[in-house]
Amino acid sequence: MVDTFASYKYRNTCNISSLDLHSPFAPLCPDRESILTAMASGGRIGHDAPYMPRGCDMRWFSTEEICEILSRFEKVIIIGDSMMRHVVGSINVLVRKDLGYGAVTDWNFSPEERQDCFCNYQFNVKSCSIQGIFKTSDVAKNDPESLACPADTIDVIIEQMIRFPIPTDELDRLRDLLPPKKPTRPYAFIYGHGLWNDLDLQATLDWLDTVLDTSVQAAPWLSSASHSRRKAKPKSKGSRAAAIAAAKRERDNENNDSKHTSGFWPRLFMTPNAAGKEKPDEWVVSQGNKALMIFEESVGVEARRRGVEHLGTWNMSIQSNKFDGV
Repeated sequence: MVDTFASYKYRNTCNISSLDLHSPFAPLCPDRESILTAMASGGRIGHDAPYMPRGCDMRWFSTEEICEILSRFEKVIIIGDSMMRHVVGSINVLVRKDLGYGAVTDWNFSPEERQDCFCNYQFNVKSCSIQGIFKTSDVAKNDPESLACPADTIDVIIEQMIRFPIPTDELDRLRDLLPPKKPTRPYAFIYGHGLWNDLDLQATLDWLDTVLDTSVQAAPWLSSASHSRRKAKPKSKGSRAAAIAAAKRERDNENNDSKHTSGFWPRLFMTPNAAGKEKPDEWVVSQGNKALMIFEESVGVEARRRGVEHLGTWNMSIQSNKFDGV
């Protein structure tokens, strides 16, 4: 078995091996649907033991393979809350091959920040979140030598939309990311939401519907069916809210179109990880493990109805040590 982190910066100082995180086995999952199921239902044999998917295994890709996969997309847009900041941070660790400072803007760090935001502490929400890397273009601009991917081949960005209703300025930033004409390569989207609305299922579905509808309104090519019938589609008139409502009606009509879930609109929704023992008592009912399990199952059903794939993280994280204990 190979430690994928063997050549990463600060591998020995941070004392992190990929084999500590994931224990590989055979067979590999044959397709995306099976790997999402295996990862969501997998777990650990013992507290903080290496994670194992259930039934079939995932591939732990090398950094070079990750760069090639990300380069297949014009842009990878991550939308959500603090959990999604960890996702984009982890991607930056991989594409920079840096376990010490890969997720943060170490090129402008003070001596104190280099000490406080090192190794696992770079993911400290309270101390280091403002120094997090929110888009790979910032790395390319400020520290291009740290990127393992070839120049100008990847574009990963996060838009933080933590609660519903979504503020207008946040939706405007999403619109600005989406070109009106279909690009050469597809866009990919990763969504995550829940805790900031106390795992209110309806609020999360309204959040997701607003994001989906805003995306289709700004970039009609995202929906293959609306793209093919664009000439027959009447022009939207009136307020922006009316335009979003029209996009929602169109998306509802297209939910059963198999093309809508592939091609130029790959989408994944990630639900929150398991709660830790330091979860404050006042949140145990609304955000505790029972609520998280019910929320994950319900969101999975509703996401699939909308043509969005789903990855649950509760089972894979229940026996892991939480950095902040919650």
